[in-house]
Amino acid sequence: MTNRALLFTTGSIFARAVRIVLDELCLKYERIEEITTPSVEDRAKATPTLQVPTFWDGDVRLWESSLIIEYLLSQYDSRTSETPTLAREIARQAAYWRDRLVLSTVQTLGTSIAIVSQMKSSGISLEDAGFVQRNAERLPHLFGWLETELVSDAEGFLPGYLSVQDIFLTCHVDFIENRPIDLDARLNDAPKIQALIERVRSRESLRNNPIYWWEPGVIGYEDDGTPIYQERVS
Repeated sequence: MTNRALLFTTGSIFARAVRIVLDELCLKYERIEEITTPSVEDRAKATPTLQVPTFWDGDVRLWESSLIIEYLLSQYDSRTSETPTLAREIARQAAYWRDRLVLSTVQTLGTSIAIVSQMKSSGISLEDAGFVQRNAERLPHLFGWLETELVSDAEGFLPGYLSVQDIFLTCHVDFIENRPIDLDARLNDAPKIQALIERVRSRESLRNNPIYWWEPGVIGYEDDGTPIYQERVS
């Protein structure tokens, strides 16, 4: 393993956000990419949470995407030449708790999406379990609140900068739109969010770390992103 490395699965929305930030910081790192989830024993060697991403930077080992990104912002000053530039911090001192609340709310959105996706891939639909349905029912309320937190359709959550909040929200919406999980972001009802996501999607860091379509049976991707399915034995 090199001095800096990231363990992730291809489809993880949270790990994708970390990869985007690494690109925005112009940092090279070893990509330890897994198409499918390994055994509990193998994953536990990297993190006791059994989740991705896990990040190594020399002797530092971190898990949980927001924590990894907060570490990266605190340690590295380099940035791409794109504008707006990546914010220097997750939360501004003058609006610390508001900015942290926005990030927590965005991450609650991502967690709800991930739960629905995991249940769907296990054969449990929204109609099968109240817990899954409640996670889906959160979405319009979360999007509605986040829409009110944007000051205009020309700015992100930290005006003048590309924020971590902007990146995570875009990754979460991209996941909804590229997974067969019966969720709809309804961005027509959130024009400021829609404008934000269109701007973020245009950045090179997003294009370098695309979101792929996935469903059970996918074991890889062609160079153009076309899913490769496992052959079924009849």
